[in-house]
Amino acid sequence: MEDKNMKNAIKYIALAAIIVFGAVSCEKFLDRPSEDSYTTAQFYQNDAQMEQGINYLYNSPWQDITRFFSYSSECLAGNVYLADAAQRPYTFLAVTGEDAVLKDMSYALWAVNAQCNTVIHNIQAAKGSASTEVKNRCIGEVLAWKAMTYFFLVRTFGDVPIIHDNTEVIKEATYNEQKKVQKADVYEYVIMTLEKAMELLPKNAYIGKLNRIDYYAAEALLSKVYLTKAGVTGSLNQEDLEKARDYAKDVILNSGRSLTPNYSDNFRMTAAQFQQTGEQLFTWHWQAANKSAWTTQNYMQSDVGLVGFDENGDLWGDWKGPTIDLQEAFGTQNPALQDPTARVETDDRRKATFMLFGDQYDYFWTDVEGGFNLYRFFYDENYYPGGLTTNGSSRAWGSPTGASYCKHLYGDNADHEAAFGYPAGNMYNQLPTHILRLGDIYLVYAEACLLTGDNATALEYVNKIRERAHAAPVASVDFETIWKERRLELALEGDRWYDFVRRSYYDAGSCIKELESQRRSVYTPSLDDPYKRFVTNEQGEYVGPGNGRPWDTSGISYDNQYDVSNVSASVFTMPFPTEDVVMNPNVASTAEAIHVDVRETFSYDF
Repeated sequence: MEDKNMKNAIKYIALAAIIVFGAVSCEKFLDRPSEDSYTTAQFYQNDAQMEQGINYLYNSPWQDITRFFSYSSECLAGNVYLADAAQRPYTFLAVTGEDAVLKDMSYALWAVNAQCNTVIHNIQAAKGSASTEVKNRCIGEVLAWKAMTYFFLVRTFGDVPIIHDNTEVIKEATYNEQKKVQKADVYEYVIMTLEKAMELLPKNAYIGKLNRIDYYAAEALLSKVYLTKAGVTGSLNQEDLEKARDYAKDVILNSGRSLTPNYSDNFRMTAAQFQQTGEQLFTWHWQAANKSAWTTQNYMQSDVGLVGFDENGDLWGDWKGPTIDLQEAFGTQNPALQDPTARVETDDRRKATFMLFGDQYDYFWTDVEGGFNLYRFFYDENYYPGGLTTNGSSRAWGSPTGASYCKHLYGDNADHEAAFGYPAGNMYNQLPTHILRLGDIYLVYAEACLLTGDNATALEYVNKIRERAHAAPVASVDFETIWKERRLELALEGDRWYDFVRRSYYDAGSCIKELESQRRSVYTPSLDDPYKRFVTNEQGEYVGPGNGRPWDTSGISYDNQYDVSNVSASVFTMPFPTEDVVMNPNVASTAEAIHVDVRETFSYDF
C-alpha cells in the first residue's frame, strides 16, 4: 500500500516525457520529466527563480531510491536483517530484475539524470535578468547532482548507458539503441562532470546555509570517485589513489569544514547542530510543510521505525533490524543476550546507529520526562499514557536480532514540531538525509594515504574519526582497520554495499569471504521473554531494569538459516530491471558494453 504514490509518480514522469516529446515507447532512463509547476516561461528569469528552480533536485526525484539506500543495500552488505519474504533475495544476495525496490531505485536515478539535463537546458535557454554568477552556480549544483546520480548507477549496475542529453536522444528516436558503456568510461564521465561543476561552483559558500553543494562538496565526491575508480581495471591504480588522496586533503585542510563534535548530532533535525560545522557535503533536504507534495517528503522513519514510535500509525520497521554481525562489529559478542545493565559501551556510534535494550535517548520524545526509554516503550503500560496509538501490550515486540534502527528516525511529533515549527504526519517528515559526510572523506583520505605509502597520516585520520566517537585510538593501521572503521562510521547510511562493490573490482575473494562469514540471521525463540522478565515482576507490572526476575537467556540460541554461502563475484553487479531489458536488449547482463572516449564524445561547453 505504501508504494502506491511512488508508482503513480513514476507513471507521471513517463507520461510527461510522452506528452512533451511525442515519444510512443521510451526506456525509463530516457524519461524527460515534468518539473512540477515549473516552466521556462515562469522560472529561471532572475536570480531568485534560478535558485528556486533547482531546489527540488535536493529532494523530490530521489525519493524512490530511499528504500534501497536505507535498508536493502544494507541487507546486501550484512548490516541489516529483513524478515519480509519479498526482501529475502537481499538477504541471500540473489536480487533479480523483477525486484520492486531495485526497479524503484533504478527509475529514480534515471529520472534524476533526466531532470538534471532538463534543468541545465532551461537555465541556458532562459532570457531573463539572472546574473551569470548565479546561473553558473546553479548549473554547478545540478552537475554535482548529475555526477552523484551516475556514481550510484555505475556502482549499482556496473556498465550503464550514458544519457548526456535526453532531448537529443528522444528527438532522434534512438532510445532503443542505447548501449551500455564500460564502467571505467562511466567513472571518467562522472569525473568530467564533477570537474565542470567545480569550475562553476563557489568555494566556502554554504556552510551554515542549508548545506547546499559548493566547490568543496563536489571535490569531496571527486575524491571518493577516484578511490572507487582506482580498482576498476582489476588492480589498484596509483595515479587514481594519489588523486583521491590529494582531493580529500584539500577538502579537509582548506574547506573550512570540520567534524560535528557530537556524532549523533549528524542525524538530528535542528539545523544548527550540523550545519555550522559543514560536515554534511551532499544532503537530501526533505520538506514536510506541504502535506500534498508527496515526493518532497522523507518517509524513512515509517520503513525502519518500531511500531508505535510516533503517533501517526505509519510504522512497520519491526520486521527489520541491524544484524548480529553489525552489533558484534562494535566490540561485543552476542550483545542482545547480555544483561543490558552490565553492557560496556566503547563507541558513541553504536547507540547513534541502532538501539539495544537498556538504551535511553534524550533527543527522542523530548516532551516526555527522561526522553525515549526502550524498555518502558515495550513493557510499561503507563508509559506515555494517551499518547501513541499503539502503546502498551498491543505493540509488536521488535526485531528478532535484538536491535532496532536509530538512524533515519526523527522521533515523535513534538520532536518534529520543536525543530521545524510544524508536526510530521503519516509517512512524511523533514529529517534531512546526508549521503556524503566529511567523516567519510576523512576515511577516504586515510585509505588513499595508506595505499600510497603514508601510514602515519592514515593512522592520524582514523584516530581523528575514533576520537570524535570517544573510541580508544588504534596503535597501528592496515587496510582491514580502515575497512572496519568505514563500517562503524557509515553503518545504515547506504554506503557499505558500495564499499564491497569497489573492493570487489580488485579483491573479490576477500569480499566473498567476509560475506560468507557474517552472522546475518536471528535469535530463536523470541528475545521477548528474558527482557520482559528482567523489568517486570510476577504480576507483570513494570519495575525497571534489574528489578524484575533474574536475567536468563539460557533458552535463546542463534539460528543460522539466513547466513549465506556459495557467494559468487557476480553478486556485486545488480541486474537492470527486466522491463528495461525487454525494451532494449542492449542493457541485458549478457550484452557487451562499449568503450567510449568520454572527453571526445561528450562536452559541457558552457
